[in-house]
Amino acid sequence: MSLSDISNALLKEQALLEMLLFKLEEEHLILAAGRTRWLAAATREVEAVLAEIRRCELLRATLVAGAAPALGLGANPSLRDLAEAAPEPWDFILDQHRRSFLEIADDIGAQANANKQLLNRGAAATKDLLERAARERAAGRAGARGNETSFLVDQAL
Repeated sequence: MSLSDISNALLKEQALLEMLLFKLEEEHLILAAGRTRWLAAATREVEAVLAEIRRCELLRATLVAGAAPALGLGANPSLRDLAEAAPEPWDFILDQHRRSFLEIADDIGAQANANKQLLNRGAAATKDLLERAARERAAGRAGARGNETSFLVDQAL
């Protein structure tokens, strides 16, 4: 297993991470726009990219396991360890991969947190709406107000 093969696997994994960030941003736009109709499809796309990333990680781990002994490294070295043990120019190339991975991981984490906040706000608004509708129904006012409950649903979402 060559360092070139590892670098190529890292490039593919980085492209998939960029795609994941893109899909998370799409999901965010859907959430922010209140277009929940498309949320399940967006989530499936995120899950598909995650599955491909897992496959790519497995390939990378296999390649690294094959190259590690030749570099005097033990099983499952980190990318930093691999870069530090690699000869020139691979030390620089692998360190650049590591830096890129750290950056994209931060971006993905921030986007995932933003999406989670939107989902939590939507869930809280839905819960409040359902509780209000239940109180209205219990008070016997739901029938007297006609479509006001439908209007409240539209406004809350």
